[in-house]
Amino acid sequence: MKHWAMAAGVALAVSTTAVAAPALASSQAAPVTDAVYFGYEEGQVQVLTDRRPGLTSVRIGGGTLSAQFSVAPDGRRIAWIDEKGRLRVGSASGDKVIAKDAAYGAPCLTPAWTADGKRVAYLKKGTAAAMTVGVAGADGKGVADSGTTLGPCHLTWSADGRTLAGYAGDTAGVYLLDTRSRVSGKAPGIKLANHVESLSPDSRRVVVNAIGPNAPAGDGSWTPLFTPSIYDTKTGKKIAIPVKGRLVGARYLRDGRLAVRVRGTAANTLVTLDASGKELRRAAEPAKARNLGLLGVLG
Repeated sequence: MKHWAMAAGVALAVSTTAVAAPALASSQAAPVTDAVYFGYEEGQVQVLTDRRPGLTSVRIGGGTLSAQFSVAPDGRRIAWIDEKGRLRVGSASGDKVIAKDAAYGAPCLTPAWTADGKRVAYLKKGTAAAMTVGVAGADGKGVADSGTTLGPCHLTWSADGRTLAGYAGDTAGVYLLDTRSRVSGKAPGIKLANHVESLSPDSRRVVVNAIGPNAPAGDGSWTPLFTPSIYDTKTGKKIAIPVKGRLVGARYLRDGRLAVRVRGTAANTLVTLDASGKELRRAAEPAKARNLGLLGVLG
């Protein structure tokens, strides 16, 4: 996915009553859960929010956009880092710079939204092995340092707003940063990983793409489809996911539920589990999202 660095702009699709982009086929079952997906087309990153009755697209940003972006919990805003190291928040209503000292050029150094959508964590410029994490208000008010970490890649927040997890740039493990104590430590049990998807609300469990010693590490871009593994961040124990089929993603929701993607022939299925692992519901994803990555679950 080397074309990430050449992506020019992001297409953010949101639902309105006026369908300005192709609506989902009427033969598809309406999804029970709204979700945000991403993919690549003609050198551009596409971010699609699946809400009925249809999709409309707006373009935000401009110039050369790197792989360093993430979508807010509401599915309507994108935090991204431009070639000048500026952290920006874009939406249909405009684009605002909220910090000017972000590290740029490494695809895995993506910003991360808090569960309430009010703050964005990002990696600051620097050459130290342990990178400094800054946290900026999404409204552009206030930037504060929250400590340093050896796991700066694909940062993700716990829903309680205390902990950030990310994998090491050399893929050798996952680190958790306590933003209150400003202490970072390596999570046990995970030898190699090239993606961190999400943390449980209390940061006790982490969803990662664990890789073997001979597996390619990739270039640090977002991983559209991956085999999820869940680990206990205190004991290192691997937690079984009680869903049958070929799993191609999983992420924790802010209330502790776990959303699991199951590969399908025509469309994938999104299975939602409660905190105990009991299945709550199944929803057919749009067929057009079958090969796209999952950025967020909104409902």
